[in-house]
Amino acid sequence: MSKDIVFFANILTSTIHFTLTLELRFMYVKAKKYLGQHFLKDKNIAHQIVESLNLHDIENVLEIGPGMGVLTEFLLQNKTYKTTVIEIDGESIVYLKDRFFADNLPIIQDDFLQFDIKKYFDKPVCVIGNFPYNISSQILFKVLDNRDWVPQVVGMFQKEVAERIAAKPGSKTYGILSVLLQAYYQIEYLFTVNENVFAPPPKVKSAVIRVTRNEVNKIDCDEKLFIKLVKTAFNQRRKTIRNSIKTVFTNPAVDHPFLQLRPEQLSVEQFVELTNWVEKNMLTNG
Repeated sequence: MSKDIVFFANILTSTIHFTLTLELRFMYVKAKKYLGQHFLKDKNIAHQIVESLNLHDIENVLEIGPGMGVLTEFLLQNKTYKTTVIEIDGESIVYLKDRFFADNLPIIQDDFLQFDIKKYFDKPVCVIGNFPYNISSQILFKVLDNRDWVPQVVGMFQKEVAERIAAKPGSKTYGILSVLLQAYYQIEYLFTVNENVFAPPPKVKSAVIRVTRNEVNKIDCDEKLFIKLVKTAFNQRRKTIRNSIKTVFTNPAVDHPFLQLRPEQLSVEQFVELTNWVEKNMLTNG
């Protein structure tokens, strides 16, 4: 065998080895427990989640925590909006850059909870994701803070959290997040997801919900007082509202019928009414 043949054979072998090594490198991203990662592996469910987006003249979609890109793949198939992803895991970012190189996918390496939505996007953006369960409630509080810029969220949550978000007054799961979100958003519980479609499988069932901005630009009361009253009332939800809020709000000489109820019995509108009454008739301690 000539030296030239051996030389080119070695180059070919090295190239094949490099290519296979590269492909193996990007075949898998290890799920990290400290990031709350459970990668969705069922493409039918991924497609169903993406199809749950109900966009009206929205040009931007932001996916939180794309992981290995199972949702991203379907998002990129729709050219009526621009897909951007935000990911904190460096290993996932390397994988996503390789997998979606041809799609020129914009990838933001950042923590969504610290991310300035309005600074990055000059127009409203819909949010989607298989959300890390350890920060899913915080994600929604972040959305609430940017509600004028986030018209819709479609996301995977722990089933218990999804039920709490969608709960109606009178339900045992109705709570702080239910009231605060439902003041500004319409909540739809879409479907339940079993544990076995994730890698690694979580110990609980999951659910997908759609959160769509309603027509309320501003609730008819002091918003900061409203939030404080709701949180204080639910912090001791087994007590009547009168007893649960008395350490924060001075007991009034006059009474209100809502004070005799437990917080889960009040609708958003009734909490608004009670907030206005508290502002006029009670003093805040500190």
